[in-house]
Amino acid sequence: MAKAWQPLLAEEKQKEYFVQLMQRVEQARETEVIFPPESEVFNALKLTAPEQVKVVILGQDPYHGPGQAHGLSFSVPEGVKLPPSLRNILKAIMQDYPEAQAPTHGDLTAWAQQGVLLLNTVLTVAQGQAHSHANWGWETFTDTVIERLATEYDNIVFMLWGAHAQKKAALIPDDKHCILKAPHPSPLSAHRGFFEAHHFVQANQYLMAHGRTPIQWAPGISVD
Repeated sequence: MAKAWQPLLAEEKQKEYFVQLMQRVEQARETEVIFPPESEVFNALKLTAPEQVKVVILGQDPYHGPGQAHGLSFSVPEGVKLPPSLRNILKAIMQDYPEAQAPTHGDLTAWAQQGVLLLNTVLTVAQGQAHSHANWGWETFTDTVIERLATEYDNIVFMLWGAHAQKKAALIPDDKHCILKAPHPSPLSAHRGFFEAHHFVQANQYLMAHGRTPIQWAPGISVD
């Protein structure tokens, strides 16, 4: 992970639960296919340093199909078919910004490089088994990431989609940050208000109101 995260999380990495978690994931890799690859598990923290974070988008656990997960919530590498939730996210951006150029792939690395922390609450998964690494200890680690960010920095937009993500609002002082809640972008729930939430416009409005550069969610969006 980025060196800037080390002071925030050094203590956490020494805790018994984290040591056991790393051992358990390593052992699972010996007999199962685990996503994402070991080198990409902490991609969200590699690509976005804490002092750069403007927006946090919380996912649940990585995609569990071959070639999909690369350590960023909702994102897939370029060339991989868009999962349904990501397709709805990109559709919502085009609704918020009709002038934008439609994205040609689902790799959200460019967001991470602008300060969007694409964090799953669980960072590994077994192939074909959604939520298979839930309650292994990842949630304790990622709760600490959220809590430290929310405590030590100001004026971050937290996008909480669906009931699982919205539980994390309890970790975030709402007098210091912007908390945006909506249904999950999954096809099962997106029609219940995700498209009408306009979170991408709201996030940029909040950032600009607090003197921060807005996010270019898609090509063609002006961030001046």
